[in-house]
Amino acid sequence: MPELKTKLKEYRAKNNLKQGDLAEMVGVRRETIIRLEKGQYNPSLKLAMDIAKVFGVTVEELFFFED
Repeated sequence: MPELKTKLKEYRAKNNLKQGDLAEMVGVRRETIIRLEKGQYNPSLKLAMDIAKVFGVTVEELFFFED
């Protein structure tokens, strides 16, 4: 079954953002960002789009499925 993966941590590092900073920017708790990065949480479409907008990328560049 395909698993949702993310490049969130990589994009955060490129933009010198802490988990708490990103969480505040998109209106979630820091724990949500932690769980997203660990693959323990699937974001809603709105959250995925909000995060992608912060980095100026598409949702598909940030989140993808892997077998």
